[in-house]
Order: sequence, then structure tokens, then C-alpha cells
Amino acid sequence: MSKNNQIIPGMTIVLNNKVYRVETATKVKVPKGTPFIKTKLRDLVTDKVIEKNFTPNQEIEEVSLKEHILEYLYPEGKQYLFLDINNLEQVMVAPKILSEKIDFLKEGTQVKAMFYGDSIFAVELPQFLELMVIKTGSTIDSPVGGTSKKAILETGAEIEVPLFIEVGDILKIDTNSHEFIQRV
Repeated sequence: MSKNNQIIPGMTIVLNNKVYRVETATKVKVPKGTPFIKTKLRDLVTDKVIEKNFTPNQEIEEVSLKEHILEYLYPEGKQYLFLDINNLEQVMVAPKILSEKIDFLKEGTQVKAMFYGDSIFAVELPQFLELMVIKTGSTIDSPVGGTSKKAILETGAEIEVPLFIEVGDILKIDTNSHEFIQRV
């Protein structure tokens, strides 16, 4: 347990049986009344941000998340099966944890997973992946100038690419911005 005056951005806490990461923490002094710490907390399951004020000396429970490297195997039912590289155990991950990252998963992709106990709270893809184009679409005129076209990758993700990209090309993709980087 920590006191609230020790709340700093980046720490992970449990509040009402939910795990949150502290995004911001600001000490607020008021002329009349008790000072408090105003925080923004990100729910690690739903990814929603809430605001919460903590009074002086209020007890909070800080937790540490464990990081595991998982390798994607295949979808199974409505979930996704991964192999924990450290202990070779199979791990099922719910689609809500993966969210839009599902579009870039292919067999053998290694991800970082954050665990609290036996529960996974977050999955982080490598920033760059190399994926093959399986289909290209019609051209798109950009409002900023230039022309591009849609491409569907082997994982099902759809991104904008330059006109010279063809079916069968291997592309380096930024998984954070969902953008084409270069042809490999």
C-alpha cells in the first residue's frame, strides 16, 4: 500500500478491483479546504481513461505487472491462442485485449504481454512487421496531394500504399500508425 502523495505517472494501481495505469497526477492546493491529487487513470482492460481525485493519506494499492513474450499460434473459437516463450504454456487471449492489433497478427509473430496474476491486461506488437500484399484496390486521391491505393495484407489488414505496390510484395508496416513504411 502506498499513500496518495506517492502517485506518479506510469505506476499501476488497483482500484475497485480494476487495474489502472496512472497517466497523469497533479497536486492541487486549494485556498480553503484539503489539498488533493487529481489523476487520470487508464483501465488496462477497457483502455478507457477516468479521472479520480485522491485525498491526502488515502491508501492505494500499487501492483507490478509481469511482462511475458508470447508467440501467436492461431485463432481458436472467439479467442486467440499464443505460446508463452518462457514456460511453453498455451495462453488464450480475448479479442478485446488485442483490439485492432488483431489485423496484424500472423503465425509466429511475437508480442509482449502484460500479466497481473494469471490475467493478461495488454498486448504490444512489435513496432514494425513485414507482411505480404494479397490484394490491391483502386486508386485514392489524397486531400493533401498525391495518389495512393488500398492494399489488403496477408493478415487481413487494409492500408494505403503507393501506386507501385503490387500483389506479392512484402511491405514493412508500422503497427502503431497502421502505415506503409517501405517495400522490402
